[in-house]
Amino acid sequence: MTDWHSHRAPSLAQFEAIANAAYKRLPAMFRDMTKGVLIRVEDFPTDEVLDSLGIDSPFGLLGLYHGVDLTRQSVLDPSPLPEMIFLYRRPILDYWTEHDDKLGDIVTHVLVHEIGHHFGLSDDDMARIEADAVN
Repeated sequence: MTDWHSHRAPSLAQFEAIANAAYKRLPAMFRDMTKGVLIRVEDFPTDEVLDSLGIDSPFGLLGLYHGVDLTRQSVLDPSPLPEMIFLYRRPILDYWTEHDDKLGDIVTHVLVHEIGHHFGLSDDDMARIEADAVN
């Protein structure tokens, strides 16, 4: 029997380790294409982000790609801020408690989906990448 008294939800640092492990399991070609994208873990999206997306609840957003996706970038544009993917720990943990998926699988799904925005990938493309992730 598991001693549940010693278990806690993963901290921001632990969650970042989960995200990094999920990223490392993605296909090498996909990782090579995303070298400039930074991954950040935060507890919740900011109010500004929620307002800009028209989302009422801070639990309504699991992740966010922040930047100009490759399909809209131009060499003539000024150098933008670094491309970033935000993973929101508390909404992802809340989703996890409501579903039968493993936490690592949810993090991988959100990560692939947000990276997919960077490349302008279709849902089918993202599903293939996610399926190719080494478990």
